[in-house]
Amino acid sequence: MPDSNITKRSLASALKELMEEMPFAKITVADICEKCGMNRKSFYYHFRDKYDLVNWIYDTEFISVARSRQYASGWDRIADLCAYFYENRRFYCKVLAIQGQNSFSDHFRELIAPVLEEVLRDILPEKDVLEFHINFFSDAFICALERWLRSKNSMPPEEFIALLRSCIQIAAARSPDF
Repeated sequence: MPDSNITKRSLASALKELMEEMPFAKITVADICEKCGMNRKSFYYHFRDKYDLVNWIYDTEFISVARSRQYASGWDRIADLCAYFYENRRFYCKVLAIQGQNSFSDHFRELIAPVLEEVLRDILPEKDVLEFHINFFSDAFICALERWLRSKNSMPPEEFIALLRSCIQIAAARSPDF
C-alpha cells in the first residue's frame, strides 16, 4: 500500500474514533491530526477539510469496491449499498446528519442519482420528467436512509430495500386520476 493511503487511512481511523466521542461539528482538523500523531500539513496535503475526508472514506470503502463488482441491476447495486450502510450505521448516522456546503449528503446525492436513474428509466414511462423523478427519489432515498439508520431497531437491509422498491413501483403505477 502506498504511503499516501497509509496516511489517509490513519486520518480516517482517527476521525471515526473521534466521532465515537464527540459530534462531528466539534471535531477539528487539529483533533484528527493529534489523534493519529500527524501534523496539519500532512492532513491538508491529502484533504481540503474534514468533509473531504468523510467523502474519501465512503469513496474508498464502498465506491472503489462497488466498481469492481458486476451488478445485474440498479437494485442489486442499491442492495449492496444498503448492506454497507447498515454495517457502518453508527458512522453514517452521524455523517448523514451533517448539512451544509461539502456535506456527505451532497456528495452522496451526486453518486446515488445515476443509480436511481438506472432503476427509474425502466419503470417510468415519461422520459421528459425523468430528471424530476431522479431528484425527488434521490432526496427521498437519503431521507429514508437516514431515518432507517437512526432507528433503534433498524430493520435488515433486505426489508428496507423491499419497502423502497414498493414506493417506487407505486409511484410508477400511478393512475392518470392521481
